[in-house]
Amino acid sequence: MQYVDGFIVPVPKKRLNAYRTMARKAAKVWREHGALDYRECVAEDVKVGKWTSFPRSVKLKPGETVVFAWITYKSRKHRDRVNTKVMKDPRLADMMDPKAMPFDAKRMIYGGFEVFVSA
Repeated sequence: MQYVDGFIVPVPKKRLNAYRTMARKAAKVWREHGALDYRECVAEDVKVGKWTSFPRSVKLKPGETVVFAWITYKSRKHRDRVNTKVMKDPRLADMMDPKAMPFDAKRMIYGGFEVFVSA
């Protein structure tokens, strides 16, 4: 069974290029340290729901969009090993500063998921 880290973040539309640059760098680092797949997707058909929705979940503000992303691993143990290496990688040091991030990290939603259906 595979394991997935998933997350969604609100990104100001005017910062999407900066976010893409950061995401490409992160993808390279994660893949070099063993992640099987790394995807970041920008909202294209995402409506605000009456009770729940991607925009509501991150308290989307005017001028922002939602980015939905995931990183795939062989297992949770594999994820933990990869992330330990990633967090020590000096190429990501500047990204760990909340002031340098092109999004509001306080509104990021993330978690680890065990894959139980794969087709």
